[in-house]
Amino acid sequence: MSKVFVSVGMSLDGFLAGPNGGPTNPLGDGGVDIHQWAFKTKSFLEHLRMEGGESQTRDDEIVHHTFDRAGAYIMGRRMFDEGEYNWPEDAPFRAPVFVLTNKPRSPWERKGGTTFYFSDDNIEAALGKSQEAAGIKDVRISGGASVIQQYLNAGLVDELEVQVAPLFLGKGMRLFDHIDATKVKLEIVEAIDSPIITHLKYKTIRV
Repeated sequence: MSKVFVSVGMSLDGFLAGPNGGPTNPLGDGGVDIHQWAFKTKSFLEHLRMEGGESQTRDDEIVHHTFDRAGAYIMGRRMFDEGEYNWPEDAPFRAPVFVLTNKPRSPWERKGGTTFYFSDDNIEAALGKSQEAAGIKDVRISGGASVIQQYLNAGLVDELEVQVAPLFLGKGMRLFDHIDATKVKLEIVEAIDSPIITHLKYKTIRV
């Protein structure tokens, strides 16, 4: 049975992105540093049609599995606006992406199998469309923080994976600022460390 999952990077002090984010400064000041561990892996670079990177490491296995399991994605308009300005023409998803927005537009088809669909549906309806598009694969809630929080609070996420980077941002966009602790309960699945990142995986418990 397919699942709905979040896999996201976070600074040690809880930030998903730094301050002053926007299309010309994606993830804000210092935010890109959260993901340096992934940029070093062969699987991530291959997904961008690039060569190099480290293979046969736990980090590389996790990146490969994350991309492989996702049959569709959901993201907010702010995340899309930053990405549209910076993603290559061959966008790094290779699957349908559903963008939550109050200003829908026609689908935007890119090379490599990525098509962005813009929807003003509620989060449940958007998830239904994503699950239909994903088929037997899983749906990844990509971000940003507000979208992740909404899906967690609604009890619609099965698994939460957080890649904790050993750095402090000090300010920016917090990942869990508006979580309703009465509605979100977690069970540890595993914790994996590497020299540059800590991978935490949780299963959500329906409340």
